[in-house]
Amino acid sequence: MTGRRPTRSTFLRGLSGRLRATRTGALSAGALVACASLAAGCGVVPGTAGGSGDDDPITVMTWAPEETGATNKPGMPAFAQAYARSVNAQGGLGGRKLNVLTCNDRNNSVTAAKCARLAVKENVIAVVGSYSQHADSFFPILEGAGIPYIGGYGITNREFTSPLSYPVNGGQPALLAGLGSALADSCGPVTLVRPDTITGDELSVLLDSGLASGGHERAYDQRAAEDATEYGGQSEQALRRVTTGSQDQGCVVPVLGDRTGTFMDSFRRAREGHPEVRTATVLGSVDQTAINASGGASGPYEGAYVTGWYPPVSDPGWAGMKRVIKEQAFGDNDVDAADAGVQTTWIAYTVLKQVVDSLGDGEVSAGTVRRALDGGLEVGTAGLTPSLRWTFADKLASVGFPRLVNTEVTLQVVRQGRLVSARQDALDTTRTLQDADVS
Repeated sequence: MTGRRPTRSTFLRGLSGRLRATRTGALSAGALVACASLAAGCGVVPGTAGGSGDDDPITVMTWAPEETGATNKPGMPAFAQAYARSVNAQGGLGGRKLNVLTCNDRNNSVTAAKCARLAVKENVIAVVGSYSQHADSFFPILEGAGIPYIGGYGITNREFTSPLSYPVNGGQPALLAGLGSALADSCGPVTLVRPDTITGDELSVLLDSGLASGGHERAYDQRAAEDATEYGGQSEQALRRVTTGSQDQGCVVPVLGDRTGTFMDSFRRAREGHPEVRTATVLGSVDQTAINASGGASGPYEGAYVTGWYPPVSDPGWAGMKRVIKEQAFGDNDVDAADAGVQTTWIAYTVLKQVVDSLGDGEVSAGTVRRALDGGLEVGTAGLTPSLRWTFADKLASVGFPRLVNTEVTLQVVRQGRLVSARQDALDTTRTLQDADVS
């Protein structure tokens, strides 16, 4: 544990269609023109984006996929807008109005790059609390303009390697490493069912690192379509792999984002003859709402381990986030206090606020924000994470994660249809990740 009290465990809309601005500040006409001309690039000098005088608004962007056939995170930009309304009602950040622009990356590499170009065009000082699987498309653009990326969801490895990335959680690496560690002592054969995508290709290595830490053999790596409408064949295949030739209790680990529930609908039927097979997954692929919808105690998640990054939503550390939701996002079904994306966005904006506060009456720009973060600023999150401080040569630099500074995950298990704590303290995955073969 590093600077964090013991916690109870919790777990693991396009650019072409809609751009939204906060109620506190609409997009300028120039931004709307930019939607049609982003492909030409912007030519911003690195480090000059987002200059803000004493009375100028602070402009940031939050992006995420919405209304797509795969993983969607509408709560993240919706909460970012609610946060801006809340902050501005109290005088803004450091006396400056906070202007939040949002963008739908549509789970598409081209549109993700367009979102990044719009961020450059609008001189944002940071991209904050966002989700995208297309880091290779947007990071070069942000890096070229010197725009920091604060609090990404952690879905891609580049979020843990880019010098302009400031992650607030351990992302998929920590979740899967921690899950593997938990399953090593309780499962026989393990099958990982994961998206047949570039991002999905990284998942098996991380799960295997956790399994190996407990002396367990590697998981079967089973690819699946990210946007399938049913997974009957995949369910049968996964079951065969964990039940053939073994007397030990097998485990199936679906990590398919929003499609995990679709998989579990199919898996429920396929599993009827194999009640001994357990399931396990990570936050972002399942939550209490999904467990309830799948049958609760009689559903396929019963007995499943679930790993996540943060304490349960009942933790007092979430009081500020809940207040923003109650006052500024009441009735918005996209904004769920228990959603890991919303929680990540809250923590990311917590970081932004402390950075702006640290700058006092000085210039607020992409460059000054970046220098504050690189200069050793330590950020507290009311115990929701360890104290956050980013350096480029950190404890996981040797295995390719130099920006991963929060290695803790929480572990829960589904008992009688409820997610409950499987261990009192958070699990530190540093050693497991250090041993992972991520090359």
